[in-house]
Amino acid sequence: MGMITAINTGQIMTIDPVLTLAQWFSPAFPVGAFAYSHGLEQAIAGNDVTDPATLQTWIEDVLQFGAGRSDALFIAAAYHAAPDELKIIDVRARAFTSSKERLMETDLLGAAFGRIASSLSGDDISGLCYPVAVGKAAKLATLPLELTTSMYLHAFVSSLVSVGQRLIPIGQTDGQTIIQTLAPICQDIAMQGGSLDDLSSTAFASDIAAMRHETLNSRVFRT
Repeated sequence: MGMITAINTGQIMTIDPVLTLAQWFSPAFPVGAFAYSHGLEQAIAGNDVTDPATLQTWIEDVLQFGAGRSDALFIAAAYHAAPDELKIIDVRARAFTSSKERLMETDLLGAAFGRIASSLSGDDISGLCYPVAVGKAAKLATLPLELTTSMYLHAFVSSLVSVGQRLIPIGQTDGQTIIQTLAPICQDIAMQGGSLDDLSSTAFASDIAAMRHETLNSRVFRT
């Protein structure tokens, strides 16, 4: 596992990549992920997700067949891309979003992540949607790709679980059980690798919920 270096009081110190990624994907990192439900708010309002079991199934489907898997591929593509290829990958990632709100979500999360990561590293990570920005930042920081992707997906799961805790609602123990149960899937997706030739999405219920959320009358989340 690679290490990154930092300057502290005139001395060079090494920082474990896990700590850097924990900071990036912590709720304290100001990307505003708490404001987005990825269509889950609509699914709860429509009684498609009503309890811990249906919440876990919903998130698992999104992970394996929807944005989880596709975001992993875009992170990897950005990680391996030459500088002149990043814009093409970013355009493709935006085109792959299934609705107006999904596009807004990845755009604003990417802008916020890029702004803070650029300030911390001194590198330019601006103008990219979220998974592409993460892939580029991880490459510049020489962070392990699989670890980056695993922790990105784990944070995604945690964010969706928090939506369920607020809206269904479910308890803290149920929420943590779902996160623990889905953690190996996050790792498995990260280890699968692949290229943009492998892009697909069959999480149709999630995509439709995200579209319908645009007209939901009373809502807490932006997507």
